[in-house]
Amino acid sequence: MADIQQIHGDYAGSESTASEALPYLKHIKNPQYAWNTYVILSINYLNTYDYKNAILYNQKALQLQTDTWRNLAAKNNIAVILIEEEKYKASLEIFLSLSIKEEVIRNDLFYAKVLDNIGFCYFKTNEFEKAIYYLNKSLKIRQKENKPFDLGKSYLHLAKFYQRMNSSLAKKYMLLSYDQFTIVNNADERLSSLKLIIQNTSGSELKKYSTKYVDLVDSIFEVRQKVKNQFARVKYDSKREKEENLRLKTNTVENELQLERQKNRNIISYIIIVISLSLIIVLYLYLTSRGKKEKIEATYNSETRIAKKLHDELANDIYHTMAFVENKNLAITENREQLLNNLDVIYSRTRDISKGKCSIITDENFVLTLKEMISGFNTTNASIILNDLETISWNSLDITKKTTVYRILQELLVNMKKHSDATLVEINFKKTEKNIIVNYRDNGKGADLTKLSFKNGLHNVENRIHSIKGTIEIDSDPGKGFKVFLKIPLL
Repeated sequence: MADIQQIHGDYAGSESTASEALPYLKHIKNPQYAWNTYVILSINYLNTYDYKNAILYNQKALQLQTDTWRNLAAKNNIAVILIEEEKYKASLEIFLSLSIKEEVIRNDLFYAKVLDNIGFCYFKTNEFEKAIYYLNKSLKIRQKENKPFDLGKSYLHLAKFYQRMNSSLAKKYMLLSYDQFTIVNNADERLSSLKLIIQNTSGSELKKYSTKYVDLVDSIFEVRQKVKNQFARVKYDSKREKEENLRLKTNTVENELQLERQKNRNIISYIIIVISLSLIIVLYLYLTSRGKKEKIEATYNSETRIAKKLHDELANDIYHTMAFVENKNLAITENREQLLNNLDVIYSRTRDISKGKCSIITDENFVLTLKEMISGFNTTNASIILNDLETISWNSLDITKKTTVYRILQELLVNMKKHSDATLVEINFKKTEKNIIVNYRDNGKGADLTKLSFKNGLHNVENRIHSIKGTIEIDSDPGKGFKVFLKIPLL
């Protein structure tokens, strides 16, 4: 059972199941059962980053009186764990000792794996000549055996080796590793290859492989979650069936001894069983329905969050840069440098959105950052006036609220730029005992609020201010400009 859970990526569940077997191992004479249990536990701990216990259970496996190849495999596992701990010299010593064992040399796949790891350790210790020698030697053996998973591992290590010294060759090996792992449908290794490819691509290729990465992560999560749920259900049903059978057997024995008295009791028992089963079925259907609903909501929230980030952060920054290009003389060196800096920021935000960590400067430089963002909307046709911005003690406000203020003002200015034809914008700041008040108004063409569709920008503004328990009031009529009143709570 633990082995099946491990194959499907449920390492925590596998560790729990395998641990149930530990008390029974002392009653079994054949050590291979203990060896299998220890190795399963070590792999689970490795995949959950508990390297101390991962090594401990391999050491337990080594202490067993078992086949030579099992000892060699346990030593190999320890060396692999040391690589994950970045203890490359210690790992290298073990792999070098394995590489001269007859049992290893006679097994081409095992030998190639050891050689590949030796090459990787030499690479990590900056002994590049030795590294490429062992990596290539391993690759030749694996090409002869033509096992996609092993070839993928070789290509992945070669890609990392050439990443700094030969980017085109590194890119070639990255794609080869991804293709090989795709053949064997190994999701975790495909993610490793895709991650490396994404770090070394840009433009349309970056978008292509980033999309593949996100889709694969979502697919893995969905499949593994289904397997976990299915396994838990089978385990639960099996346990329930055993308990039910035991109860029925007990009832049968009692019926034989007290037939007359048990008739009435049996009727009551059957009623209880039916009710219990009915409740279990209803509960199961309810939980299943709720689980599906939560899954759909989680998927929707994830998609909404990504779309919101693209609109709120990336699209606004691009529009900001377009405004800069329209109103600045790019023949001036300083303006060109500023444009390049803006483009670099957009690139960084694009990359960070894929990693889920795009941010705004919210430290003591927040006021300067806010001013720079607002000044970017100043043009020859539109002037922006700021009043009392520096009278606010922004350091007393938490990061979430500062970010919200920044994004709301950015959204309002983008909407002004796109829709209002305003020539003058005034933004006033005021601090009261419990709130920060922000008054925005422009002299644009205004809008009929009864016909205004609160979508996109204004919808985001409302969502943001409500998320921090603030309030918003909008006042506008055709030809009378646009006014927004914001109240942000200090606590």
